[in-house]
Parts: sequence; structure tokens; C-alpha cells
Amino acid sequence: MGASFFFLVALAFMLAHEMDAIRRHEWAIFPLLSRLDERRGYWLFTAVHIPLYLLLFWGLLGTDSPNAGFMRGLDIFFAIHVGLHLLYLRHPQNEFTSLFSWALILGAGVFGLLDLLNRIRIY
Repeated sequence: MGASFFFLVALAFMLAHEMDAIRRHEWAIFPLLSRLDERRGYWLFTAVHIPLYLLLFWGLLGTDSPNAGFMRGLDIFFAIHVGLHLLYLRHPQNEFTSLFSWALILGAGVFGLLDLLNRIRIY
């Protein structure tokens, strides 16, 4: 089974969330990165996404057929990611307070769960 519509929607929400995360200074929430000034935090947080995106795209596109196990793992991560944002909801540096930011976070989680449920039902 290739990438489903639900998976692609979840991935689109997550990638948009990562763009929002740069605007919202998400690195300030992470214990080690929070010690960096804005310029260095932005640079490092953004630069780290290059190998992350490389692994993401390689895991999805780097083989002859889509990797269903990799997609299931991402679906699970999308759901856990919502929980992590809930866990850090009251963190003093948390800037994810807008409805738009939460729509991106929840969109990835909801569509990831829908894809996961669809994959479980199919197999």
C-alpha cells in the first residue's frame, strides 16, 4: 500500500507546522536549545531540519515502493506530537497559542491517526 490521502494530509499539516514552529521559536522550548540566543537558536533549529527532511524523504521516496512501516511510524509520531505539545502547553516559552498553530498540530495528529486506523483495517 502506498501513501494514502490521510497520510499525505497529515504530512502536509506537519510540514506546515514546522514552518510555523520557526516563527513561534519552538527551539526555546527544548532544554538545550533554549540556552541559545535567537540568532543561533533559529540557525540550529532550521539547520537540523535539513537532515531530518532528508531522512523523511528518503524513508518515503528512497526505495522502489513506499515504505508502509515508515509511514506507520510517522502516523504514530504525528499523534504523539500532539501529546508533546499538550505537555508543554504551559511552558513559559511556548508561543503555540493561536488557533492556526493548533489547527496545524491537531491536523497532523488527526489525519495521522486516521491513516493509522486505515492501515490497520487494511492489513
